[in-house]
Amino acid sequence: MAEQALAIGIDIGGTKVAGGVVDADGVVHERARRSTPHRSTSPRVVEDTIVSVVEELLDSSTGPIVAVGIGAAGFVAADRATVVFAPHLSWRNEPLRDALASRVALPTFVDNDANAAVWAEHRFGAGRGESHLVMVNLGTGIGGGIVLDGQVIRGRHGIAGEFGHMQVVPDGIRCECGNRGCWEQYASGNALVREARALFSAGSPVVSDLFDRVGGRPEDLTGPLVTEAARDGDPLACELLAEIGRWLGLGIADLAAALDPGTFVIGGGVSAAGDLLLEPARAAFRRQLTGRGYRPEATIVAAELGNEAGLVGAADLARSDTLAR
Repeated sequence: MAEQALAIGIDIGGTKVAGGVVDADGVVHERARRSTPHRSTSPRVVEDTIVSVVEELLDSSTGPIVAVGIGAAGFVAADRATVVFAPHLSWRNEPLRDALASRVALPTFVDNDANAAVWAEHRFGAGRGESHLVMVNLGTGIGGGIVLDGQVIRGRHGIAGEFGHMQVVPDGIRCECGNRGCWEQYASGNALVREARALFSAGSPVVSDLFDRVGGRPEDLTGPLVTEAARDGDPLACELLAEIGRWLGLGIADLAAALDPGTFVIGGGVSAAGDLLLEPARAAFRRQLTGRGYRPEATIVAAELGNEAGLVGAADLARSDTLAR
């Protein structure tokens, strides 16, 4: 039956290609994974990796597969076929869907990985039942996705949701995108680590616990390590996460003014800090929200699907598109 149809979802990141066979309830039945070829390799090598994962999943699936959905970390054109730009891979205006069509004998769709993730959280995760949902992914940078009236909003050119590059501080910290003061320079994993390393460099005594955790090697400091220290009660780590949370709340208030969602879902690696991050974010959001006290407030919740959100959402979008035809 159509409602029981399975689909393959593929999540392509800077370090891995992860895939799964996903049913109509968002349950992953089979999984496969490969390392992402180095960014200097040709598009064909990355395509070979994707095809290898798809073939493994087709061989292991216990039921018929109706479609393949690809979630790619990069700008995907509105045609859901072309990767315009992928910062960690060699794709530049790459016709990925057509390149795979002759090698994967199934309907294939390409989307941005954050679009796939927000769709998964909308259908099966923290945003279930919410028709107006915005997802903010805090990792090395900040990505995001939008669902309004139950539909993924991709924008005229397919690249909506690049929230991390909203300017929040004029002439602020230089961003990798070339601009200054981008939101992700203040509310991301990179920002968390940068601030901790700045205290290392200053020789601040408040950094002693983190210093011990990395054996005096600031280059070994990571976002997850700061989060672990905060969970263990280290005051500095808690303070650093609270600062990231404050910036997160400020940016979310701007998004609320523009989009008015009912729920913000916070995903990505930094969200593992839970309320150590989210409570400061909620407080800053309430202080900054336009019309505060006279309008309904969106809820701010942690994502539920973790690292599999991208592949689950890609599979479900591909399945839905195929069965609607």
